[in-house]
Amino acid sequence: MVLPLVWIGGIGGFIVALVTIFKKEWSPITAPIYALLEGLVLGGISAMFELRYPGIPMQAVGLTFGTLFVLLMAYHSGLISATEKFKLGVMAATGGIAVFYLVQFVLGFFGARFAAINGSGLLGIGFSVVVVIVAALNLILDFDFIESGVQAGAPGAPKYMEWYGAFGLIVTLIWLYLEILRLLAKFSSRK
Repeated sequence: MVLPLVWIGGIGGFIVALVTIFKKEWSPITAPIYALLEGLVLGGISAMFELRYPGIPMQAVGLTFGTLFVLLMAYHSGLISATEKFKLGVMAATGGIAVFYLVQFVLGFFGARFAAINGSGLLGIGFSVVVVIVAALNLILDFDFIESGVQAGAPGAPKYMEWYGAFGLIVTLIWLYLEILRLLAKFSSRK
């Protein structure tokens, strides 16, 4: 029943995300629409995971918000700072993961599967842990982007950049939640 909503939200969210990325000035309108569409996706995916692994979606929500809170405190206190090397490393790791996921998606059309990476073995769990860490570190980049906008002040940054910063944070939180959900599912399937 939820699959059509997941598809509508996923395709619509992807289109709205592309519009937001290329037309930042539209973000006061597109960011809330993106959030609503992704709500359909996350609700549907969470419902499917709840049927297969009861309780995991709530654990993933708790871990996602816990990670957000801990990293926000670490960033705010100065324990973690977004230096240029840090930014480069996180962007390179994120890009590498994106390329891997894209290659995996394309090869899936030809029947190729990465069973070891997607499975619940040690390699699959290790890969998921690395992806969760990279997703979490992207929060630091979001905090830095938002803080830079605040420091620029009203004369330096256009008002729509507030919405664009929120959009970036939403994208990262959704990715983090989905990766934590996958990791918890891998742990549960080992039992």
